Amino acid sequence: MLKPSILALAAALALSACGSDPYAGREDRMANRTYAGMRLADIHHSAIVDPLRPTDEVARDEFRHPDRMLAFAMLEPGDKIADIRPGAGYFTRLFARTVGESGKVYAFVPNRTAERENPRADALVTAYPNVVRVNGTLDAMSFPEPLDVIWMSQEYHDFHIPGFNTDVPTMNRAIYAALKPGGYFIVVDHSGRAGTGHTEVGTLHRIEGASLRAEVEAAGFVFDGESTALANPADDRTVNVFEEVIRGRTDQFVYRFRKPG
Repeated sequence: MLKPSILALAAALALSACGSDPYAGREDRMANRTYAGMRLADIHHSAIVDPLRPTDEVARDEFRHPDRMLAFAMLEPGDKIADIRPGAGYFTRLFARTVGESGKVYAFVPNRTAERENPRADALVTAYPNVVRVNGTLDAMSFPEPLDVIWMSQEYHDFHIPGFNTDVPTMNRAIYAALKPGGYFIVVDHSGRAGTGHTEVGTLHRIEGASLRAEVEAAGFVFDGESTALANPADDRTVNVFEEVIRGRTDQFVYRFRKPG
């Protein structure tokens, strides 16, 4: 008769062989995740030290924490991402290096601001072969292919300003449609005080995080997490974001929304 210990060993081997052992390969899986994380961190670091980044943008890293932003976006080589209204390209440059030759960065410039912003987007296209400028209306934006990530930094509040002539709920639905199932919509914006909703978007250029979140979720997105990397408790959120006393150091929320699938 086999000893109980031998029977136990045989049972364990059988479970492992059929893949039903919940601990089978655990150390290998953990190691793989660790190495993958280290590799991605190296890629993000390479993007941050890119020699093509202008000196004035590098100087802003202290306040914009690009390492934490790239990690939160979970961006990796091969991804397709849209940077909505990229401006001078602070994040566009980081994205271009991160997604690499097999990826794509769409610099989306709204028709309303295209005359003055297209030249800056075109400079990014010239510097990075994987960057493509796209123009269109915000509430009907579309791209040549389904996207992994759509990024919007310090812009969402502006689209509530009447001058942009944008129906924000329709814009959110267009963003939802442009993403792959499981894709992410990441929003960074200046925090407004609780209860202000989007009533101060034109005066202080701030928006209440809870109000923004409710709007985005109404389009079908699932809230997937937030980062406190850009939080600043010293900002009482009553000052216009362009005032020198707070400019570049506002309290900001960073939300990640996921398209189910």
